[in-house]
Amino acid sequence: MHYCFIINNAPDKVLNAPKILEQIGKLDTIIDYEVYKTTAMRTATDFVRNYCRTKPDVETCFVACGGDGTINEVASGMMLGGTLHKHLAVLAYGSGNDFIKYYPGKDFQNMENLISGQPHDIDIMKVGDDRYSINVCNFGFDAKVCSVANRLNRRGWKNSYRWGLLNAILTSMRNSIDVTVDGERINEGKRLFLCTLGNNDHIGGEYYCSPRASNDDGLIEVGLCKTSTLINFLITLMPRYRKGTHLDNPRSSRYFIYRRAHRIDIHSHKPTELCMDGEMLPGQDFHVEIIPGAISLIIPG
Repeated sequence: MHYCFIINNAPDKVLNAPKILEQIGKLDTIIDYEVYKTTAMRTATDFVRNYCRTKPDVETCFVACGGDGTINEVASGMMLGGTLHKHLAVLAYGSGNDFIKYYPGKDFQNMENLISGQPHDIDIMKVGDDRYSINVCNFGFDAKVCSVANRLNRRGWKNSYRWGLLNAILTSMRNSIDVTVDGERINEGKRLFLCTLGNNDHIGGEYYCSPRASNDDGLIEVGLCKTSTLINFLITLMPRYRKGTHLDNPRSSRYFIYRRAHRIDIHSHKPTELCMDGEMLPGQDFHVEIIPGAISLIIPG
């Protein structure tokens, strides 16, 4: 097995590379490896895609050393370049680590555990013609929070998530977006508050948005939340959405439309953004479908 460590080399993460190389040096087993450091957004995707296309017969484990964005870029590159003889592993060195919350009790920061891990085929969501999401897609209120927070983070603002939350409360409580699930229009043209499409179960660091999601069942968990008042959102919906009890508690479940699906078609009546593993995709029409068992994930030993 050849290991290719894809390290997020953003300015605030340059100290991660020495830590990772130190872990490699301390391994009991000598491994065949190389290191690639990202230079900008999507460069990891380009590197992995080209690697898979030029070395289709080389069994390789791409180790995403970063957070959810890095995992998304590496997985996307694998899907675009070809996944034959290729595996995905994670060293969680990012600020957003929602993907690994699906595996409680597993240590995604230990190199020995990574090397001794076992492959397991998991699903991935395809968005449009050439984009992918391995964790969660969402649109509406929480996507607006993420979009604003991302922009403010790049400008160095403090408390960017709180500013994003305030902006979303003012602008995205009632979203005119039509959602069709496997041919069924589930919100009948009515406005929505938010909607999540879960392959895994967490977003935003603490929100258990898709508590029934399974990343190897060939289905997407769809959770559409109807419009609500601000007070009801803060007191009733948000606490249960955070804990993952929103589909089971009668006080909150009546606000949600739940489906398990293969394909979702989304039409917004005005320009909006779809959030894919924390990255934003602008547009008005989106098509999301599940690709079963597409990624071989190394689960830590």
